[in-house]
Amino acid sequence: MVETDSRRDIRKLKAEELKEFFVQHGEKAFRAQQVYDWLWNKSAKNFDQMTNLSVGLRDMLKAHFVINHIKVDHMQRSTDGTIKNAVTLHDGMVVESVLIPAEKRITACVSSQVGCSLACKFCATARLKRQRNLSPDEIYDQVVAIKEQSELFFGRPLTNIVFMGMGEPLLNYANVISAIEKITSQKGLNMASKRITVSTVGVAKMIVKMADDGVKFNLAVSLHAALDKTRSSIMPINDTNPLSELAEALKYWYHKTKRKVTYEYVVWKGINDSEEHARALLKFAQIIPSKVNLIEYNPIDDGEFQQASEESIRMYMDLLERHGITTRVRKSRGKDIDAACGQLANKNEKV
Repeated sequence: MVETDSRRDIRKLKAEELKEFFVQHGEKAFRAQQVYDWLWNKSAKNFDQMTNLSVGLRDMLKAHFVINHIKVDHMQRSTDGTIKNAVTLHDGMVVESVLIPAEKRITACVSSQVGCSLACKFCATARLKRQRNLSPDEIYDQVVAIKEQSELFFGRPLTNIVFMGMGEPLLNYANVISAIEKITSQKGLNMASKRITVSTVGVAKMIVKMADDGVKFNLAVSLHAALDKTRSSIMPINDTNPLSELAEALKYWYHKTKRKVTYEYVVWKGINDSEEHARALLKFAQIIPSKVNLIEYNPIDDGEFQQASEESIRMYMDLLERHGITTRVRKSRGKDIDAACGQLANKNEKV
């Protein structure tokens, strides 16, 4: 018979629960705050790092708890400076995260699920299927790892976080929100909410919930088509969350938060590169104050999805900007190591 480890993951305990544990074991209540500080502010990976605790106290913690910290098993560096991490979780499953350096910022792109259930046809992650949600600490640990890499390799602090890695963040809502609370807390990483963007394919009811919950981070929507027929053909989520419902949810978002939404939009040859599609995007972008990122496509095979022509991109740009929609073309980073948008699929190899 195989013995199972009965120790609890200490990072699942709230500060008050930690305090109760110490009091019940005859220790001072203030020890809980010391441990909590080590776990979240100092990102301790093991109990031996908690040097202001006695050896006996550390041994007691080891007997009752574990720290299920992630492990960056493989790291790849792109010619443009981008770093992709293959992150092994405590149960052996793997997700990917990316450090994206730019002139004025360094961005962490983090995953929220192992795989994804939404089956967008142009995305490599969708081929993995969803295996499980990430816990708040697994999301948090990705940010910490990239923060350390930013300081080590670039000598600069991490400035931004985007939930644009593997998975749909709004289908792991509670854990994503909990992770962001830790990331923005003064007792955690103390990062500003305005530096965090959560990207969704458009789960309408969860956008409404975010607005009701009064979240302070930014919202991006992976749109890619503003005509239902086209969007449904490449993004099955549109069958249950059509553009009309998404539009109502976004109106509600803006009404409650007064914050612009960013639309992420890839233009593909023969799919959405016509003026009809561009005008549909313009109409949708005018529903609430917004901006548009036209994203360079990163092929995942030699199939139906191919980058549109420069002429088509300029047509989109000219139309949107002529009508007052802030638009930029976002060049992809880390394509040579499969680290760019839509390419995350656990294909890393150690270099």
